[in-house]
Amino acid sequence: MSGVTIRIFLADGKPTGLRVLEKSNWTGRGLDFARVEWPTVRTRADFDRPGVYLLTGPTDEGATLAYIGEADELRKRLNQHHANKDFWTRAMVFTSKDQVLNKAHVRYLEARLIGLARAAKRVKLDNGTNPPLPTLGESDQAEVEAFLDDMLVIYPLVGVDAFVPPVVSTAQPLLHLKGRGAEAQGDDGLDGFVVRAGSCAAANEVPSIHAYLTTQRADLVAAGVLVPDGSRLRFVEDWTFNSPSTAAGVVLGRSANGRMEWRNAANVTLKELQAAEGVSG
Repeated sequence: MSGVTIRIFLADGKPTGLRVLEKSNWTGRGLDFARVEWPTVRTRADFDRPGVYLLTGPTDEGATLAYIGEADELRKRLNQHHANKDFWTRAMVFTSKDQVLNKAHVRYLEARLIGLARAAKRVKLDNGTNPPLPTLGESDQAEVEAFLDDMLVIYPLVGVDAFVPPVVSTAQPLLHLKGRGAEAQGDDGLDGFVVRAGSCAAANEVPSIHAYLTTQRADLVAAGVLVPDGSRLRFVEDWTFNSPSTAAGVVLGRSANGRMEWRNAANVTLKELQAAEGVSG
């Protein structure tokens, strides 16, 4: 890939305020802002146009809830979400500077983003359906896919990783965990702790388990990631957790210190391995 220039303009001079993002030789424009700023930023002409948007906010369990949408007129749709959707705390909007995006284009972008987010599984989606891709001509589809590629370069610059598939490391030997009938393998990477497909979790939970672990286990069962397998639950795909302790807690069905529970083949704990590498905690 060749180098690119991306400009981040702090519209009100504050790093946490409205950020306007533009890329060299690109017709698009991104706007990233906190919900509390919507009454002020909605006066911008950008919101008169068609566009696609991402709303994000934290859940009680520490995960990220997201909603992806499109609109012919962004201001009208975001006004509705400001009045009726409670969860979101931040929005990331993309539109075009020269109004080349039309309704079919933003519907296509919405469908592609929902598909990418569902595949990456980094956030919980508030969207109830998977919209089909609208039919575009060959040249239009190529242009919109190029527009999407530029969006995907910009999202991580404002801390959005919803569309990035987790990277599973193969450089380190797998770590193992056993207990309460569970037997799992995983590795600690840049994106979080990955429990590998085929790992088995305890089927039941201890009474003292933290509520957020119960919720995570229930969500994974509902999503078909954890399925019954005899007297245990089995991971049918790799799954990335935000910490080794959350991964261990979900696997064991109880609260756990993942840095002590996960061990290598020589029975060395993750904490000891990290200490040897100069990583604290």
